[in-house]
Amino acid sequence: MHSAQNQITVYGEGKIEYVPDTATVILGVRVEKAATAADALSQMNDKIKKITDAVTTQGIPTPDIKTESYNLSPAYDYKDGTSKISGYNASQNLDIKVRAVDKNTDLVNKVVAAAGDNGTNEVHGVNYLIDNPNDLRQKARIMAIEDARGKATALAEAAGIKKLGKVLSWYEDAPMTDGNLYPTASDSSQGFGGSAAPKAISAPQISAGTQDIVIDIAVNFATN
Repeated sequence: MHSAQNQITVYGEGKIEYVPDTATVILGVRVEKAATAADALSQMNDKIKKITDAVTTQGIPTPDIKTESYNLSPAYDYKDGTSKISGYNASQNLDIKVRAVDKNTDLVNKVVAAAGDNGTNEVHGVNYLIDNPNDLRQKARIMAIEDARGKATALAEAAGIKKLGKVLSWYEDAPMTDGNLYPTASDSSQGFGGSAAPKAISAPQISAGTQDIVIDIAVNFATN
């Protein structure tokens, strides 16, 4: 707390705990050293179609499956100081939005397993969040201001200030919010191998748990 020209500034904190209702799953698909660029793209497109079909059977609508990145490049072999094209590599990442994970807690695990069984080489991560956090943030702001008023009242009394006045201004710090990221590396022992035919895998155990929205607000109160 600090005093200046009959006012005091106190920081309040508002914290809301919530269960995420949405997850984003980032999957990677790659093809290595195909004979031609066209062959690399053809193989990758086949993989993407199989994965997309498998994911949609889990109830994920097609608009929630988006391409995040796309790459095609030659592969080189180096020998005796010279390089030679040895094939073509292609890669693509899919961003899959999984909704209502608070009601269907096993859905993310099923999506990841279905993708792994159908050609996914990598799972880059799973990010849990809430689809519409604005209402929760507003509740956290109100809690922060109430917290600041309570602290200011107690401190003003201790400092011998007769009356705590109206709020003159406030400043909101950047909130710490939604989004726990669970990175998941590729693992050929679980069916995420390279060009080999994928094998069935055990469903991964990825859970959202609970998360917090925390907002800090500095509130300036007039004093008498």
